[in-house]
Amino acid sequence: MIRRATATDIPRIMEIRAAVRENRLRDPSRVTVEHVMWFVDHAGIFAWEEDGKIVGFSGADPRNGSIFALFVEHTYEGRGIGRALFARACDVLIGAGCDRIWLTTAPGTRAERFYRKAGWRVTGIEDDDLVFEMDQCRRIGPSDC
Repeated sequence: MIRRATATDIPRIMEIRAAVRENRLRDPSRVTVEHVMWFVDHAGIFAWEEDGKIVGFSGADPRNGSIFALFVEHTYEGRGIGRALFARACDVLIGAGCDRIWLTTAPGTRAERFYRKAGWRVTGIEDDDLVFEMDQCRRIGPSDC
């Protein structure tokens, strides 16, 4: 059900991103079609497809170690789609050998609770968003810590 996103998926990805109820873009011009296309071209964006329809996506940026996107259409929430897409994004960054794996999200959101439950830790604040980083033990395996 998870696959690499393609250029033809971009309109649906943009639609899902624009429809979120939390973590709305303060400045929609920060995420352009061209921006998403870079990730399509560099294997950093993945889609969850069900019945021929994209219902969620994740994106990871191996240039800086960030997870820049994790969104699921609200009618498909609570089914493990987000967890699976999140794991795929983390795998991209781990595979790229990123020293720091991080993301930002608004405080007091379901996303914040999701990342905390996944074992990520808050390391700062950036533009009023929480900065989360993957625990080193999550990357190498708890038995190695």
